[in-house]
Amino acid sequence: MNHQHTFTANLKWNKTEATNDNSKKVYTKNHIVEIEGKPDLAVSAAKSFKGDPSNYNPEDLLLTSLMSCHMMSYLYVCQLHSIDVISYQDNATAALEIYSDGSGKIIEVILNPIVIIRDNIHVNLAITLHQQANKLCFIANSCNFPVIHHPKCSAFEE
Repeated sequence: MNHQHTFTANLKWNKTEATNDNSKKVYTKNHIVEIEGKPDLAVSAAKSFKGDPSNYNPEDLLLTSLMSCHMMSYLYVCQLHSIDVISYQDNATAALEIYSDGSGKIIEVILNPIVIIRDNIHVNLAITLHQQANKLCFIANSCNFPVIHHPKCSAFEE
């Protein structure tokens, strides 16, 4: 049986003109995303696209979504296999390709999870479980580009 969940968000932008280096007026890209019951999220374009570099941009948020969803899926499959995860870190990258017509797309995301588990005998299994986690990841399943994993795992040393 399939279940469906709905997520909602509101975006608010107001016209604010700025001038670029050529004294040409341009629209600012800053806007606010609101999700009920959560702090507002200040969003802009990436700095290279004339956005506010102090705000999150859509590419940041897509990469963050993939990292977070993969981690949660990974913790779930580790729990199913009775693997005690002590810590999880990731240093991920997303490659954005821009075309001559101004369009573009993310062509690849690389996740580099570093996992510490309790028991040394489960290290090899813990590494392979990233494949299963990727198959379960809601966000990765929604993407039309490869999500590559370069996991590392070691056991906790007391």
